[in-house]
Amino acid sequence: MIAKYWKKVGLIILIIACLFNIVNKLVKKTSLKEDLTATGQYMLEQQKEKNKK
Repeated sequence: MIAKYWKKVGLIILIIACLFNIVNKLVKKTSLKEDLTATGQYMLEQQKEKNKK
């Protein structure tokens, strides 16, 4: 029976996965300021490590 409806079942699973992903990103949304601060700190650390070598 599932062989008959595999495209519809696959599409439903895909839609559910996409909706779950979108909701998850909205719930765990980080601010732009936090992202930029974290990126800046990472770049500074990488620069310090590069200068040590």
